Amino acid sequence: MYKYTLAFIKRKDEVLMLNRNKSPWMGSWNGVGGKREVNESGLSAIKREIYEETGIKVNDKEIVDKGIVTWNSYDENGNGLHLFLVEISDDFIYETPRVVKEGILDWKKINWISNYDNYGVCHNIPYFINYVIFDSNKYNHKCIFKDKVLLSVKNEILNESMIE
Repeated sequence: MYKYTLAFIKRKDEVLMLNRNKSPWMGSWNGVGGKREVNESGLSAIKREIYEETGIKVNDKEIVDKGIVTWNSYDENGNGLHLFLVEISDDFIYETPRVVKEGILDWKKINWISNYDNYGVCHNIPYFINYVIFDSNKYNHKCIFKDKVLLSVKNEILNESMIE
């Protein structure tokens, strides 16, 4: 079980991203999410985190389990997180930019997020965001870092028993 969650909230060809105020990834655009509470499921945690960070209430039908992201180094943030895609209605209105406790929320185009030359997003996201949005499989996006520098990301299809 991974103690963190991360979601990408998709509307049309955009994703609601958070420019983080604190570590990890301070100053970088990321999805929304956070730490699971004791005995909290990944689904319950991501619904709570989305509401706390954005004020948006999502239902179970809008949330798709997309697997996990793992990394090779262990620190206070663990070594993995549970990953979700939230697909909201194309006509959902949510004005941005919006300053919140965690940072700044803004809608970003998927092709901007997935651009490998974009140093504004968390470094590993361009390597897996298209799998999250466009692929029906669940993956382990295995990230290898050395001294906080991303060396590689390997995207491996998961079977159900490997997630929770």
